Amino acid sequence: MPIYEYHCRDCGHELEKLQKMSDAPLTDCPSCDTPNLVKKVSAAGFQLKGTGWYATDFKHKGKPQTADNKKTASKSDNKTKQAEA
Repeated sequence: MPIYEYHCRDCGHELEKLQKMSDAPLTDCPSCDTPNLVKKVSAAGFQLKGTGWYATDFKHKGKPQTADNKKTASKSDNKTKQAEA
């Protein structure tokens, strides 16, 4: 459930309220009891966790390298270097 921020136009009181997206917006200020609450526009607070969200996750094309794949790749690189010499 998102947290919404409200501001009272009369007294300037500000509050945060945890509400469902389907809930009606608050209208009555708890501080001065007037129906002048306005919903504020604020940044969403969420985190992107796991793989696939960062530029570094896409650095290597194809499958991610495991320890076995790295050993095989280094052996083939050594053979190529020896053949060139």
